[in-house]
Amino acid sequence: MPIISIEQAGKYDGQEVTIRGWLYNIRESGKLVFPIFRDGTGIIQGVCALKENPEAFQALKGLTQESSVIVTGTIRAEQRAPGGFEMGVSKIQVLQKVSEAQPYPIQLKEHGVDFLLDHRHLWIRTPRQASILRIRAEAVRAARNYMDSQGYILTDAPMFTPAACEGTSTLFEVNYIDDQKAYLTQSGQLYIEATAMALGKVYTFGPTFRAEKSKTRRHLTEFWMLEPEAAYADLADMMTLAEGLVSAVVQSVLANKSIELETLKRDTKKLENVKAPFPRITYEEAIAILNKHNNPTKFGDDIGGDEETIVSNEFDRPVMVHRYPAAIKAFYMQPDAERPDLALAFDMLAPEGYGEIIGGGQRIHSLELLKQRLQEHHLPEEAFNWYLDLRRYGSVPHAGFGLGLERTVAWICGTEHIREVIPFPRMIYRVYP
Repeated sequence: MPIISIEQAGKYDGQEVTIRGWLYNIRESGKLVFPIFRDGTGIIQGVCALKENPEAFQALKGLTQESSVIVTGTIRAEQRAPGGFEMGVSKIQVLQKVSEAQPYPIQLKEHGVDFLLDHRHLWIRTPRQASILRIRAEAVRAARNYMDSQGYILTDAPMFTPAACEGTSTLFEVNYIDDQKAYLTQSGQLYIEATAMALGKVYTFGPTFRAEKSKTRRHLTEFWMLEPEAAYADLADMMTLAEGLVSAVVQSVLANKSIELETLKRDTKKLENVKAPFPRITYEEAIAILNKHNNPTKFGDDIGGDEETIVSNEFDRPVMVHRYPAAIKAFYMQPDAERPDLALAFDMLAPEGYGEIIGGGQRIHSLELLKQRLQEHHLPEEAFNWYLDLRRYGSVPHAGFGLGLERTVAWICGTEHIREVIPFPRMIYRVYP
């Protein structure tokens, strides 16, 4: 008798199978019980009659939510059931019955957000949260496949760093060995610039940390980024790579996670438009859009969350805004040769109010200019001496970007808050569980 996962049930119509999982919910109606089982791949409704299977009926009757079970029965098509199939239960083994004296805390009712976050280790079992995490896994798989297909080599950057990448105000300081000071990385970028000079085209995919005291729905203190970097590449190359990457991720989720998107009640029509090429506008054109909508942003101002929403609402897919004022971008951004007051930088803004999901651009390759920028940003040159070596020994034009995984997945899923798209969110006042 085959042991199957619930997502495979449709392939076994009319056959007797075994499923290993947990009781998600149960409804009793006289001499019938209708359990719903989950196993991590999906949920399936069961039906068991007292007359036909008295032992299984008695084992199921009164069984508590989240009890672990091994259940055997026949799969049959049933349009009214979740997933279009149900199981006629003939045998059940209860591995562990949840105590009625200490019932499963997340009942099938509304709970407050703080309560759910305190029980995040259990909240992730619910169909909605499990669907989000499966979509996250698909996004990671699709992103890596795309980068690999473009000839980029996966390389790893350290979590401990001696200096800042994007300003010192958002660094987490760590007491390192023998009273040394280290910091949790804000980005793997500086290090993969080094591996790009060794391997040509590289990317890293890992956690990054920002000590921003922000409570918005777009911010976490720990999040994952995919960061490519390529030698002999410029701003246009990175914009093309970025739109190809995001298109590939969205289309892969649409193709492979339709059930999960349906569970989330996501309007997939809006995602179907997400195909390259994406619209590209300059920072100054973005300012003009804002002014048209009576937003007072002027040249030199950063574009915040509200402004990003206004700009992105003009388009049916992500929009790339490029050539920002150099004064508001990171120290390593290459200035535009025709307009030195502008940086060869770009942001990709997701539609539907989800804001920036990618930031990047061309890096400074001049040793003298990079030293000057470090001074202007009040950053200690000695901490960046290894980084300056990349400009001393065989410097070439190069470029890259960072894609925020959680913001991207939040947009694809249509979630209200970014905290739902990472298994255990770390926020300004939350490090538990």
